[in-house]
Amino acid sequence: MEKETDKSIDRSTVVLEDDGIGAVQIADDVVAVIASLAAAEVDGIYLAGNMTNEFIGKVGKKGVSKGVKVDVLGGNVSVEMVITMEFGRNIPAVCRKVQEKVKAAIENMTGLTCSDVNIRIAGVNTKKDK
Repeated sequence: MEKETDKSIDRSTVVLEDDGIGAVQIADDVVAVIASLAAAEVDGIYLAGNMTNEFIGKVGKKGVSKGVKVDVLGGNVSVEMVITMEFGRNIPAVCRKVQEKVKAAIENMTGLTCSDVNIRIAGVNTKKDK
């Protein structure tokens, strides 16, 4: 039985380096997952389709980046996120923390430069989880 070729290579990718040994490519979706997981570490926010790390480990990473849009252009990353805030949180402080975590995670894991992390607050969660 002949192995099928991976059609996911057709997605948007960025080539990090091609030093003669081979090229390293990162799909935009991977950068979006990195951003989602970094943002999920901040208390007081919920991403669209928010899942805990434990749940993600059980079901896989598909859909984790819902609510995150990433544009990679020439080694420069621009991120747009849609989040829901927990009621009673300081919106500017929490958003600043999300921006810092996302920027650091993308730059540390990929070597790309994260120029901006834009956040849109889509709502406020007033329910207390027990």
